[in-house]
Amino acid sequence: MTWPWLLAGGILVLALIGLYLSSTAGRLDRLHRRIDTSRLSLDSHLLRRSSVALEVAASGVLDPASSLLVVDAAHAARTAVDGPAQERAMTESVLTAALGAALADPADVLQARTSPVGDVLMDELAAACIRVELSRRFHNDAVRACRQLRRQRSVRWFRLAGHTPLPSTWEMDDTLPSGLRTGQGLA
Repeated sequence: MTWPWLLAGGILVLALIGLYLSSTAGRLDRLHRRIDTSRLSLDSHLLRRSSVALEVAASGVLDPASSLLVVDAAHAARTAVDGPAQERAMTESVLTAALGAALADPADVLQARTSPVGDVLMDELAAACIRVELSRRFHNDAVRACRQLRRQRSVRWFRLAGHTPLPSTWEMDDTLPSGLRTGQGLA
């Protein structure tokens, strides 16, 4: 009478372990898909920010030196799209620094907002910069969650991640220029 109960207990334990491993593998797969989606979203927001930065520089609302600085940085950011991730992150940080230098003074931003085109472009640029910041944070949160799950022993022992490379965070400077912060009432 004990053999059937031991066999049933063993089968139940194996079924519970299989259920746990299956749900962990499913969660890991969903995290990897979330990382892919957030990376694509971040890419589109970075392209939008560089496009708006080029529009701002070409519109004539900035002084010529600032316009040239922003144009060079935005062009470098747009051409680095197909390059290595670290190089692209560096060029995006350079664009952030250029925008920060060109739009550091709230008085200059208010001057640019005096024209209807300048007002619309400053609003678009502020929105694009905020979207980049939020998108990068969302991506990095998903990467951290995935790395934390992949550090678990059961994931490593049973190779639940398969041959998927370990995802990496996207590190760049994405601070909103101080002139745009005060110009939008975000201070």
